[in-house]
Amino acid sequence: MKIVIDLSKIGRFLKKSIKPVIMILALYAGANAVLFIEKARPSDFGFYKDIFSKELVIKPSGSYPVRKPAGKLTEQDLKDARIAWKYFENNYQPATGLFNSVDKYPATTFWDISSSFHALMSAYEIGLIDKKEFEEKMSKALHSLSHIDLYQGDLPNKVYSTLSLDMVDYSNHKTSEGVGWSAMDVGRFLGVAERIYKFYPKFTVNLDSVLSRWNIAKILGKDATLHGIGFSFKDKHAKIVQEGKLGYEEYAAKGYMVNGYDASESYRYTDFLKFIDIYGISIGADTREVKYHPAYNYVLSEPYILDGLEYGWDLNSRELAYRVFKVQKIRSTITGKPVAVSEDHVDRAPYFVYNAIYVNGKKWVCLAENGDPADEFKSLSTKAAYAWWTLYDDPYTEKLRKAIENLADENKGWYAGRYDENGAINKALTANTNGVILEAITYKLHGPLLKIKPQTNK
Repeated sequence: MKIVIDLSKIGRFLKKSIKPVIMILALYAGANAVLFIEKARPSDFGFYKDIFSKELVIKPSGSYPVRKPAGKLTEQDLKDARIAWKYFENNYQPATGLFNSVDKYPATTFWDISSSFHALMSAYEIGLIDKKEFEEKMSKALHSLSHIDLYQGDLPNKVYSTLSLDMVDYSNHKTSEGVGWSAMDVGRFLGVAERIYKFYPKFTVNLDSVLSRWNIAKILGKDATLHGIGFSFKDKHAKIVQEGKLGYEEYAAKGYMVNGYDASESYRYTDFLKFIDIYGISIGADTREVKYHPAYNYVLSEPYILDGLEYGWDLNSRELAYRVFKVQKIRSTITGKPVAVSEDHVDRAPYFVYNAIYVNGKKWVCLAENGDPADEFKSLSTKAAYAWWTLYDDPYTEKLRKAIENLADENKGWYAGRYDENGAINKALTANTNGVILEAITYKLHGPLLKIKPQTNK
C-alpha cells in the first residue's frame, strides 16, 4: 500500500500546534527552574564547590573573631556555672533521674533532656559535682530512658513526665497514644550520645540499651532526610513530614551522622538556601516557606550557637553563624538596645516563642509556636548573649555579657532574658537556658564539647 504524505496538512498542524508546544516547554522549563532555585546549586548564588571535599561551600566573609578556649576558668566563670547548676539541683527528680524542662514543672522533651545531659557532664568537667554524684545521676537517667514507652513502639514521644516517665501531651496530661516524635530532638540527643560514648565509655552498655530500642530508620526514611511526626488532636491522625529548616536541620543531622546514620541529604546547607538582605548582609534562610512546607523557617541564634559550642563550626555553619551574629550587632547600633535573639520560654502565655531575624517573609518578628504574632515578647536572650560572648572575641559580645549580668538568681538559676518592650526580666527558668550556659563555660575550658577530650576531676 502506498502512503501519501500531505505536507501542507502537516504544516497547518504544526502552525496550530507550535504555540501550545512552546507553552508546554516553557512551563516545564519554569517548573524545573523553580526546583533548581529551591534546591540551589549554581556558584553565582553565593557559594562554590570546594576542590577537596567536592561539597558546595558558602563564600566566606573573611576572618572570624572566634575566641580561643582559655583552658582555664576565672572565678566569675565558676560563679556563673554554679548559678546555672543551681537550676538543675532545684529541678532534679530523684525517682527518675531526669530534670524538669521548666522550673517546678515536671515534664521534659528530648531537646531538654539533651540540655540536661550536657549540663550534667559539664558540671562534672567544671568541677561542680564529684565523680560519685555524676555517675549516680547519669546511671539513673539512662536506666529510666531505657524503660520509657515509645511512640507506637518506635521512637521517643515528644514529651514525658519527669515524675512517672509516662508519655504526656504538652499540657502534661498522660496519653497512652503519645503525641509523635521529633527528628530534631532525637538528633540533638544523638549528639549527647556521642559525647557519652567518646568520653564516658563506662556508660556504653547503658546507652546502648536506650538507643537499641529506637527505630531510627523511621526518621531517615529512604532518602537520608529527617522526618518527624505531628499529631492532630482533632482527627487523631498522625502525619509524617520532613522536619527541620536551615540551621536546625543541619545541626540535628550531625547527631545522626556522628552515630553512623546516613543523614547526608539533611546535612547540606546549600540545598535549600536563599539569601535575605538585612542591613546589607546576606543572611542565609530556607527557601521552604511555611505556605508550601510544614513548619516555619526561623533564622535566629539557637542552632548556630549550639553547633559552635557542641561540634565546632564547619565551613558553612561558621559563615552562616557569623552573618547571623553581625546582623544582630548592627541592629543593636540602630535600636540602641542589646540584641541577641533566639527561641525561648517566656514567663506567661503563650510560654514559648521564637524571636526571629527572619521568618516566612518577615524580618525581626516574634511568633508563638502556633505562628501567632507575639511581638510583645521580643527580648534579649540570656543564653544567646552568653553563647555569642563565649564564641566570639568582639567588643559587641562584651556588651552582651554586661547586658545579662543581672539576669540571674543565685538560688534559682539564670533567667531566660529581658523584654525589649519595657525592660522587664523574662523570669522563665529553664533547662535550656541554664544548660547552654554550662555548655558555654565548658567550651571556654576545652573547646567544642564533642571534639576535644576534657580533663576532668576523676
